Amino acid sequence: MGPAAPLEPLRPPLQRRRQVGSGAGTRRSAMQPRPGSRRRHPALPPLLLPALLLACAPPAGRAQEVQAENVTVAEGSTAEITCRLHHYDGSIVVIQNPARQTLFFNGTRALKDERFQLAEFTQRQVRIQLAGARLEDEGGYFCQLYTEDTHHQIATLTVLVPPESPVVEAAGAAVEGAEVELSCLVPRSRPPATLRWLRDRRELQGVSSREQLGKVFRLRNVLRFRVERKDHGAIVTCEATHPALRGQRRQTQYMLDVQYAPSVRLHPSQSVLREGDTLVLTCAVTGNPRPTEIAWSRANESLPGRARAEGEVLTLPALSPLDNGTYSCAAANRHGRAAAHYSLVVYDPGAVVAAQSSVPYAIVGGILALLVFLVICVLIAMVWCSIRQKGSYLTHEASGLDEHGEAREAFLNGADGHKRKEEFFI
Repeated sequence: MGPAAPLEPLRPPLQRRRQVGSGAGTRRSAMQPRPGSRRRHPALPPLLLPALLLACAPPAGRAQEVQAENVTVAEGSTAEITCRLHHYDGSIVVIQNPARQTLFFNGTRALKDERFQLAEFTQRQVRIQLAGARLEDEGGYFCQLYTEDTHHQIATLTVLVPPESPVVEAAGAAVEGAEVELSCLVPRSRPPATLRWLRDRRELQGVSSREQLGKVFRLRNVLRFRVERKDHGAIVTCEATHPALRGQRRQTQYMLDVQYAPSVRLHPSQSVLREGDTLVLTCAVTGNPRPTEIAWSRANESLPGRARAEGEVLTLPALSPLDNGTYSCAAANRHGRAAAHYSLVVYDPGAVVAAQSSVPYAIVGGILALLVFLVICVLIAMVWCSIRQKGSYLTHEASGLDEHGEAREAFLNGADGHKRKEEFFI
């Protein structure tokens, strides 16, 4: 035995940890002598030494000491950053933000940012939560394990900006027969959202454009099409889709406001008017914008003094033949003017009643006359057919006699039993 080896000085705790780096460092084997030690070991057989070294070597899985996972979160949501620990032996764990500021040191808060909270610190993993994630929070978060060689992994945080509900605007008024231009706008989105137009579940083709403003994108889709009066009140929808919406859609509906010239129709309260009746004329007006003023008039004359014009309704009480004439209502807006006319004929009570009572008898008389005419036609046809048939028989007999050139003989039996011979020539 040689002289005793000097005592090895104590190392700081951090230096007695395993080396990490690329994962190649291991603990010093119990069979490995310390530097400066003169301890002797018994000689081992040549075949046993390789087997013993393999048995004492640490497993390959012990090389990875810390592992981080990338995170994607929508703006304003809560992000979770996780650092998984493998074979943790109590070394110091530090988590830093992309600016290399220490957030937590072995479970202790180091940065005064209340949005970061330590959710879990165990032998297996460290998990922190970031509330209300913003674009400036993006970047790599460092999970560091301090051993003899510092080992770290980076968890990349990506913040998505989902689109808000699109804003739909019209460039000017939509006029019948003209083209309307609609624009769908999404001010902020990351990555760029997809915009499309729909009408009655049918897609309409627009023109898309985008503009990058820092880390976000401004999206616009412009739709142009011709409109008619029937398109007034139709619904056109702008729809935005985005990965952060997880299959959902943001939609904004726009109702078409198509402007067109007015149209007018007149409706009388009754069809036959007698002297003393009251006539109510209603002027049915359509148009966009709707005409607010209705003008009543009578052709070549002024309205009767007792006539009352109240907007779309004209009332004529106690009618007389003096009220006869053509009445008109007219309406106009910025796109045109229209008018409708009604001819008023006032009858005296007797004439109207006679005309009304004679109508059924006239109808019945007409039907009877038609039936008589049909019967006469049938009789004439029957007589004509009969005469034609007899004429054909006589003609046939006469043609037979001419053909043979003989006289037809008729034998008549007399009352006295003697036969009498007579000759008839046809």
